[in-house]
Amino acid sequence: MAKKILIVDDEVHIKMLLEQTLEELEDEFEVELFTASDGEEGLDFIQKKRPDLVFLDIMMPKMNGYEVCSVVKEDETLQGVKIILLTAKGQEVDRKQGMELGALMYMTKPFDPDEILRVSKEALDL
Repeated sequence: MAKKILIVDDEVHIKMLLEQTLEELEDEFEVELFTASDGEEGLDFIQKKRPDLVFLDIMMPKMNGYEVCSVVKEDETLQGVKIILLTAKGQEVDRKQGMELGALMYMTKPFDPDEILRVSKEALDL
């Protein structure tokens, strides 16, 4: 069964860059990639499709990444969903808040595509 990765970001160019980076996993490991443009859309996808890994921006319209992460981590039916917060918010207090909400990892933008691939493979046991 193919593993699913969801990218949730309201910035189109960031979403495209992440997709291009992760396409290597699609080809090599049959990973499926999906995208969402805001927190509400992302949460809806997570609840319906249960992706294995989510790259989640924090500052988004409708519902921010902290809110999405909190809802997912409080829902016992979604316990297998791993969340990596990928954000421009680089303060220690922001990182701490994200980790306390249950994120697997907190990464700041700009990101290194090789690092994105490495952490994705590790998170998905590829």
